[in-house]
Amino acid sequence: MAHFTLRSLTLVGVLLLAGCGLPDQIDETVGWSAQKLYAEAKESMSDGAWDRSIKMFEKLEARYPYGRYAQQSQLEVAYAYYKSGEQASAVAACNRFIKLHPNHANVDYAYYLKGLAYFNEDLGFLGRLADQDLSERDPKATRESFATFKELVQRFPNSKYAPDAQLRLRYLVNALAAHEVHVARYYYKRGAYVAAANRAQTTVKDFPQSPAVEEALFVMVQSYDALKLPELRNDAERVMRQNFPNSHYFGGKVPGNESQPWWKMW
Repeated sequence: MAHFTLRSLTLVGVLLLAGCGLPDQIDETVGWSAQKLYAEAKESMSDGAWDRSIKMFEKLEARYPYGRYAQQSQLEVAYAYYKSGEQASAVAACNRFIKLHPNHANVDYAYYLKGLAYFNEDLGFLGRLADQDLSERDPKATRESFATFKELVQRFPNSKYAPDAQLRLRYLVNALAAHEVHVARYYYKRGAYVAAANRAQTTVKDFPQSPAVEEALFVMVQSYDALKLPELRNDAERVMRQNFPNSHYFGGKVPGNESQPWWKMW
């Protein structure tokens, strides 16, 4: 009898201890249909409750992985990550959707959202960080955004997202060119004239339509002049005068001494 009582008390104690943790383990979504989970997740998105919407979408896919709601959740959760400022997670979610559903009717949106995530990650590349030395900044996100928008435009030229992607591509081209010419200026100011000339030449070659080409050519002229290479200097100046006959750089400005670099207008 004593043995039975001891075992009973032990069992009751275990149940009581387990019961103490029950409130934290209750999941209100138990038994919810895929439709209800999706509706709740969308409502959370409408309210700006991005973390809750992400949890709902992830639960939906885990419980109902093969329905149409699961596919849509994979796309919606990417947007929720993007809006919550988790750019890396947004990109990962977009890549996953593209890999799983390459022929989906909305796969163009996945590319567009991926490009936006990279674009906003480095939006301050020239805008927010006007006082930061751009040569110290890695333009990886800018390049990734450019590559993604370019793929979107090439693969889905009739997509409703293509026009906006084209506009962003133009901005990104100028951003990348500005970075290159700024690095060239950085080298010039420190007496690394070969590196400055090479970097400026890269700008002219890779971004021939960018506004940064004018300054890149001027950096080349100044760098070759410092290196005592008159033929290369004269050739660079000839190209510069032909394309920018009214350039203010002909007034004798030296790279790196500009009071207001042109890229700061962004």
